[in-house]
Parts: sequence; structure tokens; C-alpha cells
Amino acid sequence: MVDGQALASSPFNAAGVFVRGIRAQDLNGVTSITKNIKQGTLEGFDEGQGVAIGRRLADQLSLRAGDSITLVAPRGAVTPMGTTPRIKPYKVAAVFEIGMSEYDSSFVFMPLVEAQAYFNRANDVTAIEIYTTNPDRIDTFRKSVTEAAQRPIFLVDWRQRNSTFFNALQVERNVMFLILTLIVLVAALNIVSGLIMLVKDKGSDIAILRTMGASQGSVMRVFLITGAAIGVVGTLVGFLLGLIVCLNIESIRQFISWMTNTELFSPELYFLSKLPAEVDVGETAAVVIMALTLSFLATLYPSWRAARLDPIEALRYE
Repeated sequence: MVDGQALASSPFNAAGVFVRGIRAQDLNGVTSITKNIKQGTLEGFDEGQGVAIGRRLADQLSLRAGDSITLVAPRGAVTPMGTTPRIKPYKVAAVFEIGMSEYDSSFVFMPLVEAQAYFNRANDVTAIEIYTTNPDRIDTFRKSVTEAAQRPIFLVDWRQRNSTFFNALQVERNVMFLILTLIVLVAALNIVSGLIMLVKDKGSDIAILRTMGASQGSVMRVFLITGAAIGVVGTLVGFLLGLIVCLNIESIRQFISWMTNTELFSPELYFLSKLPAEVDVGETAAVVIMALTLSFLATLYPSWRAARLDPIEALRYE
């Protein structure tokens, strides 16, 4: 690839862009681009002087496929008066939208040969990009690439390139886990307080059952089942509501943004044009099990108090 920065302009607006020169066969291998072409086509990409730009950039410059975009590079031809900027118009061959704001708003893909001529890189490239279908094994692949190069190389992977973004996401993830854990604990305490009040309210009924021969274990089981039922119903309802929200999160975000007239989940901050949601079976199961366990544990103390209730004391003032 040949990478370089430039100023993209149209008769309506201008914006800084990141120009990437790439061969058509390599660009066709990037399915996130080729499968998300919204306007135009990439056919004959190497033969012509057309470029592919992101949807957000096209909207910012008020351009469509077939229009002309002007790129201005700070380093152009060397003249007796010094280095002059290189200004050249290109046809917009295709407009893509992959959903990542960083690409949709700032990337311009150009044929490799044309990019070499534009950035004065004759028969040379600035980088070689390697894709993998298993990004979690990046440490193993880094070692393999370094050994294959047989020379010192400057290697940057997806974690280093987006380290600030991932660190921010990790902090938010940890904070949200603590907040949700506290919410579950508060719900468990509500079960405890509700059952304690139920034991006080049903004190005379418990005393009558005890005098009729009910054992402490049977009384305890009654309140255990009552508390567990509250926890199970609440957990299942919360699970279903959470699943519905996850499956419709983008529609909900758009509705709230429309209602409040504000932009939630700003693409400029999170680099994503849409709010993603993925239901992880393992994490969801862990949360459901934790909620059910806490609900069951929350019923133990009130049930024990009900079983220990003295019938004589309970009936004395009835």
C-alpha cells in the first residue's frame, strides 16, 4: 500500500483525508469494503483514475458516485521556487459504508499505481498490510511475520493502532459491570426486606400452622419457595427484556435521539456509525445464574426467621 494525507475538496466543502493506494485485487479481498458499496462500482478500479470514498465523507462534501473530488497533497513537484502542493481531480468511482466512522469519514482508496505517482513513490510502497481471520492470535502471527521478514521491521497490529479506544472500552466495561452488580445486589436486598415484612405480617398465620403441627422445616420451605419464585420471575423477565433491547438497540438509540434531539453514541467519539450489540451466550448465562443464586441466598435469612418464630409470642397479642 501507499499511504498519505491530503485535503479533499468539492465545490461545497473540504475535509482532511487519508489516501490509501491499493491494487484492485487486494481491495477486492477486503470484504468489509467490497460488500458495502452503496454507490458506483469497483470494476476497472486499476485501469481508471477513479477513487472510492466513504459515505460520511461523501455526505460531508455533497458528492455522489460519478462526481469529481479534488485532492491536494502538501508535497508535490519540486520547482526552482520550492516544493509546490499537488492538486489533482479524481472521479468518485464508488462510495462505501462499512459502519466504522474512521473509515467512512476519512479514507480515500486510490489505485496503487496512481497513488505512487501522486505521492512521488515510484516503484515503492509505504507499508504491507496483512489480514488474518483469527485476530485473537495476533502475538503468534507477529512472531511469524517477523521471522519471515528476516530483517528488522516496524510492525503495528490492530491492538496498538486502536489502543486508546480499547482502553476506554475496557474502563467502561469494568465500570458497567460494577454498576450492574450493585443493581443486582439492591434487587436481592429488596427480596430480603420484602420477605421480612411478609414474615411480620403473617406472624399469626405462621403461629397457627405451628400449633397445628407444621414443622420448622415446612415453614422455612414455604418462604424459600416464595422468595425463589420472586427471584426466578424477575430474572426471566429481565432476561427477556434485555434480549429484546439487544436485538433492537439501534432502533432504540435512534428513537431516543429523535425524542431528546441529541446524538447518542457519537460516531466521532466511538468510531462506529451504528450502536453494535452482540448477545454472548456465556456471559448472559453467567449473569442469569448469578442473579438466581443471589435471589436464593436472599431468601435464607427471612425463611430462617419465619421458621424460628415462637407461636406463643406471635399469638399473645392477637
